[in-house]
Amino acid sequence: MRRLPVERYVEGVLGGDRTALARAITIIESNLPSDGELAARLLDALLPSTGGSLRVGVTGVPGVGKSTFIDALGMHLIRDRGENVAVLSVDPSSPISGGSILGDKTRMERLAVEERAFIRPSPSQGHLGGVARRTRETMLLCEAAGYRNLLVETVGVGQSETAVRSMTDFFLLLMLAGAGDELQGMKRGIIEMLDGMAINKADGDNKPAAERARTEYAGALHLFPASADGWTPRVLTCSSTANEGIAEVWRMVLAHRELLAGNGFLARLRNAQALHWMNELTTMGLDDLFRRNRAVAERLPLLREEVRLGRTTPFAASRELLALFQLRPAHDRLGRETS
Repeated sequence: MRRLPVERYVEGVLGGDRTALARAITIIESNLPSDGELAARLLDALLPSTGGSLRVGVTGVPGVGKSTFIDALGMHLIRDRGENVAVLSVDPSSPISGGSILGDKTRMERLAVEERAFIRPSPSQGHLGGVARRTRETMLLCEAAGYRNLLVETVGVGQSETAVRSMTDFFLLLMLAGAGDELQGMKRGIIEMLDGMAINKADGDNKPAAERARTEYAGALHLFPASADGWTPRVLTCSSTANEGIAEVWRMVLAHRELLAGNGFLARLRNAQALHWMNELTTMGLDDLFRRNRAVAERLPLLREEVRLGRTTPFAASRELLALFQLRPAHDRLGRETS
């Protein structure tokens, strides 16, 4: 894709042009070094127009109906509340091929054709936590484009829900009823981070089981220490297909927002998110510099083979690579990047 001057992207994004927004996100997600400077200038120009959205993370085990739930919630925001919504939906990348299905628009049939909805499926590319490498930056671009509700759908409950928690204002966990002991699958780390829980697919014959699950989860949540922000996590039931309980879930999100905005915790949360983002970007930048180092790049394939064959330990190999990176003069380390 031919790159345009940064001013053209800024003008298009601020004007709410969805095509311009999509192209700007492509630049942000690009791994090409040539796009790095353009992406930085683009973010700097748009940053003053960001921060005004309600950021909601939606997670849950595969099969819980996250995409169907988001489709129903997005339609509630558009048709019932007259608002707009951007969905950043991360598809799992294959650890073997690196490929991604990116089928979210087929799973969100109604939202996909709405003018006031913007759906951006992105491959996770193996990034920890099931969120794409540039999800934070993509959120900022959507805010600059005028989207006041951001829904981030993750690939599922895994090893780093902290990644979702660190970039959203409200963390919603979707659960299912009727899958055995309802409390058995509760992980303390997840429960301590959530702001709300919704038992999905609470319709038909499954309604009684969903209500029992709601009661059990609500009781379990009361065993955890009170949150410092003054919010008590709630447990609701809903049905995405029957469109029941969706409005109640959103009222919970709004009540949380009102509380945190009133007691000052929302500003503190956003500040903490900014610091977390800085640390993450620094770590990513260091990793890029390390891998572009000439000495490291030359030695890395050989050391990988040595470790694979058991001729050296991972500990010894990593120490050697780090020593190569540290001993190389600074101008030499950056030579490949600037050449």
